[in-house]
Amino acid sequence: MARRDRLVMLTTLAVLQALTIVTGVYAMTTELSLSALTSGSSPTEPTASPAEGTPTAPVVTAGPVLAQLPVKPGDGPLPTKGTLTKQLASALGDDALGDRVGVSVIDTVTGEQLYAAGADTALTPASTTKIITCSAALASLGPDTRFSTRVVQGATPGAVVLVGGGDPLLAGPSAKRDGYPAQASLATLAARTAATLKSRGVQKITLSYDTSLFTGTAKAAGWKPNYIPDGEVAPVYALTMDVGRQDPRYRAPRVPNPPQYAADAFARLLARQGIKVAKSVRPAKAPAGAAELGRVDSAPLYALVEHTLTHSDNDMAEALMRHVAIKEGQEASFAGGAKAVAAVMSRLGITQGVSLDDGSGLSIRNRISPNALAKAIALSGSAAHPGLHAIASGMPIAGFSGTLGNGRRFVGRDSKGQVGLVRAKTGTLNHVNTLAGLATTKDGRLVTYAFMADRVPVNAEPVLDRLAAIVARS
Repeated sequence: MARRDRLVMLTTLAVLQALTIVTGVYAMTTELSLSALTSGSSPTEPTASPAEGTPTAPVVTAGPVLAQLPVKPGDGPLPTKGTLTKQLASALGDDALGDRVGVSVIDTVTGEQLYAAGADTALTPASTTKIITCSAALASLGPDTRFSTRVVQGATPGAVVLVGGGDPLLAGPSAKRDGYPAQASLATLAARTAATLKSRGVQKITLSYDTSLFTGTAKAAGWKPNYIPDGEVAPVYALTMDVGRQDPRYRAPRVPNPPQYAADAFARLLARQGIKVAKSVRPAKAPAGAAELGRVDSAPLYALVEHTLTHSDNDMAEALMRHVAIKEGQEASFAGGAKAVAAVMSRLGITQGVSLDDGSGLSIRNRISPNALAKAIALSGSAAHPGLHAIASGMPIAGFSGTLGNGRRFVGRDSKGQVGLVRAKTGTLNHVNTLAGLATTKDGRLVTYAFMADRVPVNAEPVLDRLAAIVARS
C-alpha cells in the first residue's frame, strides 16, 4: 500500500511540474500579463492602457533603470537650502574655528551659491593656495606640458653644462622611482650624455651648471625661518633633485644649495659611465643655441598637478608658479609668479580674491577668498575646461589618500560616515585651518566648497571635516 501511495505522489508531482512548464511557455509565447495571473480580475476583462508617456514596468531587467532617471548622473536635484543653511550655520558656531571664518558652497552645474558667509573676504589660505597655483599652471601651460633637464655643449669642446629645467622631482642616484608620477632620472641623463660624448671621442670634461631659468630670491619673504631646516620646503632653484632633500627617503634635512648638490651628483654619475670630470663644478650660463648632449623630461603637467595636490608638495608648487610666470611673460620669481597666476585666474573669470606671495601657501602673506577657491574647483569639473580636470582628480580622498588619508581626518562621529565621499585640499599653518574641495550630495548633485579660518585658537580640522560632511550628506 505504501508503495502505491509513493507512486501516486510521484505521478502527481510530475503532472504539476509539466503544468508549470506548459504555463510558462504559454506566457512567453502569448505575452500573457503577469497581472492577469495575480489579480482577481478575469482574464477576459479588458486591461487599462497605461497613461501616455508612462513606461510599462519591466518583468526582469536591471538595465533600463538608470536610463529612465529624470536627470543625468552628477546632476541631481539641488540640496534643500534651508536645511543646508541651518546645519552649516550650527557647525560654524563652534568656538574651535575662532572669530574669522569664511565659507562658500557652490553648485557646479549652475554656479549658484548655495551658502555663503564671508565668502568674499580674503583670508590666509595656507596650502589651499595650491589649488590656485595648479589651476593657473594647467590653464596657462596645458596639461601635457613637460619640463626638461638638459645637458648642452659648453663654450669649448671639453666643456659641458647641466641646465636646470625647473623640475624638483628630478630623481637623484639614490631615489626609488616606483611611485606616481614617473620621475625623470639624473642617472638616465648621465647615461645619455656619456653616450653622446663617447660617440664624439670625448672622455674628459669640465662640468658647470645653469640655473638661470628661475630668477629672484630662493626664499619667499613670508616664509618662517624654520621652514627650510624643518624640511617643509627647499630653496627654490631651477636645478634641484629629490625636491632638495639630502636623502630622498626623509623629509629633512634639505640641502642649502640644491643646484650644487645636484651637479656634484651628476658628476659622479658621469664618472660611473667612464667620463672623467674635472674636480671643480661651478655655476655658469649655457651658451645660447648650444648643442644638446642629453635630456630627460618630467611627467606631464597633469600628473605633476595631481601629485602636488595629493601630497601638498611645496617644492613642486613653487616650481609651477615660476613656469606660469615664464609662459605669461613675467620674471620667474615670487613676484613675477604672483602677477602671472593672478592674470591667468582673471582670464578664467576669477577676477577678485587672489593675492599671492608664493605658490605653495607657506607664506603668511597670501590672501584668497572662499569664493575664489570654490569657483576654481568648480571650473575643474566643467566640461568647458577639460584641461583643468587634474585639479579634481588630484584632490585627496577623505580617509584614503594624501593629507586626508593620514588617519587623523574624518574620524569623528559627525564626519566618518563620509569617508571616501569627500575630496578636498587641506591647508594648515599656525592658527590657520582651511579645507576646499568637492562632494556629491546624497541626491547626486556635484557641489564645491571652501571653508577657511585664520584665527584658530588651537585646531579646527575636526570642525572643517564636519562642515564638508554636512555638504556631502545634504
